[in-house]
Amino acid sequence: MTRHPLAGRRDPQDLLVDVDRLQREYYSREPDVTDSAQRVRFGTSGHRGSSLRGAFNEAHILAITQAICEYRSGQGTFGPLFMGKDTHALSDPAFRTALEVLAANGVETVIDRSDGYTPTPAISHAILKHNRGRTSSGAADGIVITPSHNPPEDGGFKYNPPTGGPADTDVTRLIEDRANRLLSKGVDGVARIAYEHARRAATTHAHDYVGSYVNDLDSVVDLDVIRGARLKIGGDPLGGASVGFWAPIA
Repeated sequence: MTRHPLAGRRDPQDLLVDVDRLQREYYSREPDVTDSAQRVRFGTSGHRGSSLRGAFNEAHILAITQAICEYRSGQGTFGPLFMGKDTHALSDPAFRTALEVLAANGVETVIDRSDGYTPTPAISHAILKHNRGRTSSGAADGIVITPSHNPPEDGGFKYNPPTGGPADTDVTRLIEDRANRLLSKGVDGVARIAYEHARRAATTHAHDYVGSYVNDLDSVVDLDVIRGARLKIGGDPLGGASVGFWAPIA
């Protein structure tokens, strides 16, 4: 196996992402809606891109979140919306923007009580646990703010319907089309309140994502067998959203 020349060394500066610039561009850059690369485009259930390329900016998140609010209302989904974010540099700004729109639309939004990071399975678990035995009108859905495996300069924004998994193309096409119509009008049709008010809104709720997920693991995994095997297992989240989950699991 060939040894990488950077193995065991610090990354050179020219390989590092300028986080401050990414976040400045997120708020200041207006996407060019005549450029297809700068419009809302859903891939595997989500919109992804970099603020530096005009593909993941505040206007995109305002439009997508408003479109999700309208879609879930049209589907009769009035339960809570579980929202989590990962460790990518653009995830926190997108989280703030989304909460401003969700609160302004009166959506019951459930966020991490410690303002921590939430991997996608924890959001799916929260949705399915809430929806068990409930009618469709009280069903929950979710937003996961992550570009998954994309590079550090990218942001991502995904919608999970009440099934708990990623939205299918029929759903994402409706959200994408509505978001682009809003984007083309300068997001004038987006309801929004200040972030500080959104955090204190009666519709914003804190949730222990870590405890809820970890405490339910023994319903699908025989932890007694693992414990009895006396294995020594190392877990490395590699900077991912599961960083806060490994110690409680252990």
